[in-house]
Amino acid sequence: MITLTVNGVTRSVDVESDTPLLYVLRDNLGVTGPKYGCGVAQCGSCTVLIDGEAKRSCVVPVGTVSGATVTTVEGLGTPQQLHPIQAAFIEEQAAQCGYCTAGMVISAKALLDKKPKPSEVEIREALAGNLCRCGSHVRVVRAVQRAAGTGSS
Repeated sequence: MITLTVNGVTRSVDVESDTPLLYVLRDNLGVTGPKYGCGVAQCGSCTVLIDGEAKRSCVVPVGTVSGATVTTVEGLGTPQQLHPIQAAFIEEQAAQCGYCTAGMVISAKALLDKKPKPSEVEIREALAGNLCRCGSHVRVVRAVQRAAGTGSS
């Protein structure tokens, strides 16, 4: 049995310790914000916070995070009370198809937690591992700037 805290709720799962965290989140716990994209930590659609650090959940064996705190996009805000990053993504229309959005939001949160007023270069570097096939990167950068209070919007 592996126990971890997901979005503020302590959960236990009976799975093999080498099962990817992404599969446990989606298949065992019903947390579907993180998406399966590439399966090799290259696209960022599965990004979650593990004890405050942005990690690609598709390559993290769940056994290595037993006892950890995992935060997904669902754990940031609610429809009634959006997290500022979520609100900024909506205001800047930073999602097109939306598949990559949860990973982008989580990567942005990790950046802003460490550096509340990042430069555009720092934002681009922090999001470099998050791929968007729709090409919404310019709007994503503006959304992170808005959330940080550094944008021109």
